[in-house]
Amino acid sequence: MYDFHKDKERYFKIQKEVTEEYIIPFLSDFFNIGKPQTVLEIGSAEAGVLKAFTDKGHNCVGIELSSNRVETAKTLMAKELEEKKVRFFSRNIYDINPEEELEFKFDLIILKDVIEHIHDQEKFISILKNFLKKNGKVFFAFPPWQMPFGGHQQVAANKLISTSPYIHLLPMFLYKFVLKIFGETDAKIESLTEIKETGISIERFEKIIKNSKYNIVKKKFYLFNPIYKWKFDIKPREQFSFISSIPYIRNFFTFGVYYIIE
Repeated sequence: MYDFHKDKERYFKIQKEVTEEYIIPFLSDFFNIGKPQTVLEIGSAEAGVLKAFTDKGHNCVGIELSSNRVETAKTLMAKELEEKKVRFFSRNIYDINPEEELEFKFDLIILKDVIEHIHDQEKFISILKNFLKKNGKVFFAFPPWQMPFGGHQQVAANKLISTSPYIHLLPMFLYKFVLKIFGETDAKIESLTEIKETGISIERFEKIIKNSKYNIVKKKFYLFNPIYKWKFDIKPREQFSFISSIPYIRNFFTFGVYYIIE
């Protein structure tokens, strides 16, 4: 596991800066950053992404299953909470009535590195409409499942496992065996194999979007994910267009994708 996974304040700052430098510019054609609007982040973690939006004057809500991460977010965003610029809910999204509990619907919904962790992605993406204003947009960022570290194995305790590309593509029984013999705990094995169950490819994502009656209004594929600038000192780079155009193959060499849907 890398140090930034443990240092919550540092990770909060990283998420804020990558949002300011890459996500907000990506959204700029469809989201007026200079006009106060309503923003919902699902899977808000420590809320570094939302911090970038509250700093711009937007009214934000974060929904996060982990109560510990919500408490960290409340600590890091204490001033914004006091000024009523942000609210947090430690709840399952399926249990929330947006009109009754959130008071309003949203101009923008953000899912950064979240969709690849969710079971029944078709159902989840369909219900986002309940939280959107009429002309609202949804932003997704995720690593395609087949990319070198699409299994999030970088969070493994064993250094060899955490630095082994494509190891998550092993058959499930063999992947579990390898994790076990290299000393990963039962909890870590369960976490990593759950990601194997929920990981999503570019093609599957786009199929779900189409079947759920959304439109893709913008997308961008990255050879090197923007957040790698902070995590690994690797300069972000867009994917080569000829690779981006090859279905299935592109998943293996694309470290991150950005989408806006409506």
